[in-house]
Amino acid sequence: MDTVDPVDTVDPVDTVDTVVIGAGVAGLTAARLLTRAGRRVVVLEARDRVGGRVWTDRAGGRVTDLGASWIHGIDGSPVAAAAAAFGLRTTEFTVGGYQPDSRPIAYYGPDGQPLSAPAAHRFAEDIRAVDARLLGAIAESAPHASYRDVTEAALGSTSWDEDRTERVREFLQHRTEEQYGVWIEDLAAHGLDDDSIDGDEVVFPDGYDMLAAHLATGLDIRLEHVVSRVHWSGAGVIVTTEHGTHAAAGAVITVPVGVLRSEDFVVEPPLPDRVAGALGRLAMNAFEKVILRFPSKFWDDEVYAIRQQGPEGAWWHSWYDLTPLHGTPTLLTFAAGPAALAIRNWTDERVVESTLAQLRRLYGDRVEHPVSAHVTAWQDDPFARGSYAYMTVGSTTEDHDALATPIGGVLHIAGEATWSDDPATVAAAMYSGHRAASNVLGRPVALDEIWAKR
Repeated sequence: MDTVDPVDTVDPVDTVDTVVIGAGVAGLTAARLLTRAGRRVVVLEARDRVGGRVWTDRAGGRVTDLGASWIHGIDGSPVAAAAAAFGLRTTEFTVGGYQPDSRPIAYYGPDGQPLSAPAAHRFAEDIRAVDARLLGAIAESAPHASYRDVTEAALGSTSWDEDRTERVREFLQHRTEEQYGVWIEDLAAHGLDDDSIDGDEVVFPDGYDMLAAHLATGLDIRLEHVVSRVHWSGAGVIVTTEHGTHAAAGAVITVPVGVLRSEDFVVEPPLPDRVAGALGRLAMNAFEKVILRFPSKFWDDEVYAIRQQGPEGAWWHSWYDLTPLHGTPTLLTFAAGPAALAIRNWTDERVVESTLAQLRRLYGDRVEHPVSAHVTAWQDDPFARGSYAYMTVGSTTEDHDALATPIGGVLHIAGEATWSDDPATVAAAMYSGHRAASNVLGRPVALDEIWAKR
């Protein structure tokens, strides 16, 4: 019996030139550029809001970015350019890829006592020395080497005593967790190759979601449209939601890797080997924010960050002072990798008490109970399934771009996980949306069309 292509038989509720799946920054960028080029575009978004993993909470009149927070390096950044064009306020707050110094950082030793300035300086110098050795270890690593393997090789080339070595080992482990939300042994040796930042880093005191709102202006966006199936062929695509189907000449898929890998999002026929192979080597991380607002500031003035060394800092090792953003005494810490997995089923109250117990080791009775606390749960979000993608052991940096390989001339995958140079960032999402739009149009399109006034 002859088979019939669903593209030719389904009566769609909508027919357009391009269906964009997902109204995060990648999807909004692609849709904005395609619409400006005269294409009929519909954006299907599962949530009741735009922005995806750019999400600002404004409960109680407070501005809290629960997802993306930073522009990691404003020099040459399309996100910084778009923010400036849209008139969005930014504030410098440079974390520098889990930097060891260059900003006022209060270090506490394994005993909970503050490190002296000379001791903190020596520690930072040790990190820089190992990072210099790490470059060679990564370049010479085997295809299935983990980031643990290469950091141990770099540490092994020193002649330090065990305590000195262990402090730097902890730092490298925590850097892996804060940068990619994954245990150091589960990240590919090349997993931090993109860890370079040009220029200051900034945050949005009025909320990162203002960027998404500007990008969404004028677009045909259908909220609460959960896509369950994408059927593609030479004739085009049929996209299925609980509200019906949408037909188009092509589609741009911008759902996170966790959704793309799930059984709830079906692509038929299956993705070709090059794309499927790359997808299988990328995974979503476990990375949650804990934002604590206090009645008063109990930590030292002029301190940018607080860092705890030793076993007591296995989970809660770094706090960032966000007080300057809004004037409210605020600390941000991260549950990253193993910590995020361990607290996944905890109540917010239990998470907060765990963080406070560690802070009390350092500041004693000065630590008050927070007036508000927010613990994110990106791992349990069905439309994210994690915060962002990372390279599993055996992956290569090329897997990011391979995931974006155009399929059959009609299917294009975009998003932070599909950009090799700077994955896991909003800039990567924007660049990937720009690339997808250019591929759909079959011609280059100017990057600044994303924010250009018409």
